[in-house]
Amino acid sequence: MAKAISLAANNVNSSNGGPFGAVVVKDGEIVGKGGNKVTTQNDPTAHAEIVAIREAAKNLGTFDLSGCEIYASCEPCPMCLGAIYWARIDKLYYAATKDDAAKANFDDSFIYAEIAKPKDQRQLQSVQLMREDAVKVFEEWIETENKIPY
Repeated sequence: MAKAISLAANNVNSSNGGPFGAVVVKDGEIVGKGGNKVTTQNDPTAHAEIVAIREAAKNLGTFDLSGCEIYASCEPCPMCLGAIYWARIDKLYYAATKDDAAKANFDDSFIYAEIAKPKDQRQLQSVQLMREDAVKVFEEWIETENKIPY
């Protein structure tokens, strides 16, 4: 956890991004680390946890990070929490809370509230198009023998 917090502090001191850091650990060794790079990479998905997960997956040569743990300097946002689940990371440790982050103007409460609403009540208008065509692709996936399930 100290390394994750150190990465967050380094980001603040070097103006490399927001005050967030994360490390992915497997068998007691850091296999991926990251600081928030949203502003330096002009990438809204470059949160510390995402950066650390990407590095760990590259270093381990797999998209399945089972057997790994992630240490985050702050409770993950909804996007990062989703990525942690998708990566199949076994355990999450975090330091500061989402309420601590909100006090520094990193407030995810709007997103959590939006996710809980029915689609037709969200601020982001969602319009479904060409469902039948998209379902055919899923049917092809189901029938395909040469695939890597994930």
